[in-house]
Amino acid sequence: MADPQRLQDDPTGEPLLLTPEEAAQVLRVGRTTIYALMKAGDLRPPVHIGRSCRLPRSELERYVDRLQRPPSPPATERKPRRRSRTVARQGELFDVVPSPPAAS
Repeated sequence: MADPQRLQDDPTGEPLLLTPEEAAQVLRVGRTTIYALMKAGDLRPPVHIGRSCRLPRSELERYVDRLQRPPSPPATERKPRRRSRTVARQGELFDVVPSPPAAS
């Protein structure tokens, strides 16, 4: 069987999966900020092992890389096309007996 230490750590000696508290220490933010980033979708959903959640170190690196990229130019907004109004003859809506068509 594989060495458990080898599966736990990558070649740099850093753990692959971090608790939210450890992730907060890495990013130097509060634990609640990590949970807010996960809820907002800025951090991808964590890995759940039993009842505990872990964040991949690579996800934290991806998040920081995204913060360092220059913002992309805003997409040009298309004007919504105006819909033509449909004209309904509302007088006929509540007629029990339809009135005969008007002669032109």
